[in-house]
Amino acid sequence: MKHYPAKLQPSGITAQLHQIPDLSFVVPAFNEQDNIAETIDRIATEALRLGCLFEIIVVDDGSTDATFPVAKAQADRLPVRILRLSRNFGKEHAIMAGLEKAAGAAVVILDADLQEPLAHLETMLAHRAEGFDVVYATRARRDDESWRKRAFTRLFYALLNLGGDVEIPPDARDFRLMDRRVVDALCALPERNRFMKGLYGWVGFRSKAIPIHLEPRRAGTSKFGFHKLFRLGVTGLTSFTAWPLRVWTSIGMLVAAGSILYGLWIIARTILFGTEVPGWSTLVVAISLLGGVQLISIGVLGEYLARVFTEVKGRPGFIIAEDYSANPRQT
Repeated sequence: MKHYPAKLQPSGITAQLHQIPDLSFVVPAFNEQDNIAETIDRIATEALRLGCLFEIIVVDDGSTDATFPVAKAQADRLPVRILRLSRNFGKEHAIMAGLEKAAGAAVVILDADLQEPLAHLETMLAHRAEGFDVVYATRARRDDESWRKRAFTRLFYALLNLGGDVEIPPDARDFRLMDRRVVDALCALPERNRFMKGLYGWVGFRSKAIPIHLEPRRAGTSKFGFHKLFRLGVTGLTSFTAWPLRVWTSIGMLVAAGSILYGLWIIARTILFGTEVPGWSTLVVAISLLGGVQLISIGVLGEYLARVFTEVKGRPGFIIAEDYSANPRQT
């Protein structure tokens, strides 16, 4: 693992500690003890190469390993600030914790797993100089994912963009550079059920996508399993589109219309051919179908009601248990 020798800890680093940085790097981390030190070193190396005043904000999202002390050890020689959340609140809230503390003229969000090449930062800065407020990375390919995950991802974004207010790019990453006013707009949003990719699109501003090829993980495994992805998907669907409600309204109308037509057919057949004993199987199937439709529609309503319930309670999205910096800056 690479570390800066003492002789390479320039006075410029110390000088930056008391200035407003050009770039704030927000790094959400959950159980990344094997990656976080190298991630911090690589960010600092790239920022110094580009001649930027910078700060690095590591958000420890309730890690159960040594992520916090390892990151804390880097703060004595680099402009690093570590926010340790009181428990695991999820990546979306960890990102927001970092954004709220970031002081830079622009903010870069970067995962701690070292998969997103920092070499693209120079391109992002160049596009910002052209007038773009948001420059974000998109996956150039998904060959490294299983066909199930690829299919689920395509289906999710197709449903999410179906009748939505904003277009959400299906291959967008959290790795992005945002101007200060974009960050301020995100921090001003009061909602607690956060689907960040949707919020990035909702606030608007001039945006530019750049395709990237992800590098293999240096250590550890992904913490985003299918269960977490599914929960995040439900949050995204219920936060940015109301079409599931409209779908079940339409289904209810179709079932009601079919029932009316079937009733009219029975009346006409009885008048023309006389009364006959109705079939037991038809009755059971009809009751089961209607019961299933009602339960599913209640479930959809329940998901939206749960979001309302969470918002009404007004609890914060995260709690910071410790805010550490060897050389604190007032933000």
